[in-house]
Amino acid sequence: MLATTWVPSGIRAGMRGLQPPMTEQTGQTRQTRRTWKRAAGTAAVAAAALTATVTPSAAAPVETRPAAAPLAAAAADVDYDTWQRDCRAVMDQALPYLKERIADAAPGEKQAIVLDIDNTALETDFGFSYPQPANRPVLEAARYAQEHGVALFFVTARPGIIEAPTEWNLDHAGYESSGLYVRGFIDLFRNVAEYKTEQRAEIESKGYTIIANIGNSATDLSGGHAEKTFKLPDYDGQLS
Repeated sequence: MLATTWVPSGIRAGMRGLQPPMTEQTGQTRQTRRTWKRAAGTAAVAAAALTATVTPSAAAPVETRPAAAPLAAAAADVDYDTWQRDCRAVMDQALPYLKERIADAAPGEKQAIVLDIDNTALETDFGFSYPQPANRPVLEAARYAQEHGVALFFVTARPGIIEAPTEWNLDHAGYESSGLYVRGFIDLFRNVAEYKTEQRAEIESKGYTIIANIGNSATDLSGGHAEKTFKLPDYDGQLS
């Protein structure tokens, strides 16, 4: 007998609605297919994550400008190798800074790094599976920080309904999370940048100094409450 996977009816309906519309223009067709493929992949990951939840056992902020990611290819032509190369270029700037800042920690200072999840800590738009793999350049820097006593906090726009599978995915990928911040129901109707800024302020209120904030969107990095920010590529919003 073939094994079957339960998928919530809401997600099944959403996936049925993700049919790529036809268009006569070749350029529009390619863009539509890319959008449909990414949406379908996201729905599949959400379905797998939700299935996992019902299957048993299974100091003052310093405003800084983000370090810009070099765009090695046009946004419309981004592929996995290009994305990884561009992520590596940013993290090659971040890691030396982290090493120096960690070494200069004041006595008793509780240092922390804040990371976004989708296409930052994890390969969301390139890993249409669950669990999603780690974004290797980011994981390497995070592991160095972890090994030197720095706490990792994850602030994401993901909804609370997938908090448990997200936390498990991060652990499975190699991250040691000191805290995961997901959006509650009311937060889903709020400005994402404001929501994420408030979470960083809350982390600081616990006595941590956020020495770096790493994300791939302006909403991940704006609002302060971090000594330095590093922006990974999103290719004009093509990546979530």
